[in-house]
Amino acid sequence: MNSMTGYGRGCATHGGYRVTVELSSVNRKQADIQVNLPRELEALESRVRDEINRHIARGRLTARISLAASDAAAARHLHVNRPLAKAYAREFTQLATSLRLEASVSLDTILRAPGVLQPNPETTDADEVWPALEQALTLGLKALLRMRQREGRHLAKDLRTRISALRTLAKTVAGRAPEVAERYRALLLDRIRATGLAELAGDDERLLKEVAFFAERSDITEEITRLESHFQQFDECASGGEPVGRMLDFLAQEMNREVNTIGSKANDSVLSRAVVAMKAELERFREQVQNVE
Repeated sequence: MNSMTGYGRGCATHGGYRVTVELSSVNRKQADIQVNLPRELEALESRVRDEINRHIARGRLTARISLAASDAAAARHLHVNRPLAKAYAREFTQLATSLRLEASVSLDTILRAPGVLQPNPETTDADEVWPALEQALTLGLKALLRMRQREGRHLAKDLRTRISALRTLAKTVAGRAPEVAERYRALLLDRIRATGLAELAGDDERLLKEVAFFAERSDITEEITRLESHFQQFDECASGGEPVGRMLDFLAQEMNREVNTIGSKANDSVLSRAVVAMKAELERFREQVQNVE
């Protein structure tokens, strides 16, 4: 079980290029990947997305990628604007003559003049950079996943605590339910006697039918059985290594449905209190599930 929040960073150098990748992820019901690439590397966006998609199933992830070239690599992508250099040399020489200066115009002076050294019009070859980007992305993903796994262990522990509390409350409800029909029968008898119709007490057929109807209407055996099935499905999800966030979200909805049905059938103060407690635990469970990948 993994969390959806995390951060990872990776750096790599290859072929004179240094690439830095920063990854950050937050909660989101679906996978949402945003990639911020330098203009020179936009052709690699699909490769970056494919690599991230192999590791991330849920959450909003932002990838920020920066590129730096070594002096040697940068030199390969520069050219000299010769007409501009000649113009600078001519103007500098004329200026020195007019000022009666003996200083000669050096190559270094001309190269430092604005616009003499210019980048080539073609962009950086993205394929040359991909090995460095791939390595940096791999390192960043490993760091991100470690953080998501570490937080996921804490989430799993908390969710198990919630399910354990729900199991205890479900047992209380299941144990109390059979007593409710009998208490209803006794209450009916007391009301009949209070009206002076004592001859209807005991095994009167109308009384038995009323008690049987109430017992059928308030029976929660199916709901308790389904709840236990949902608890078992949670155990299976928690022990697996696959993304389970959507499954747990679904289980939370189904458990809430069963608890609401039990609440509508409850005609007993003990059952009502247990249902309220179950709803509170389910809300905490549901909130935590929003953090699970």
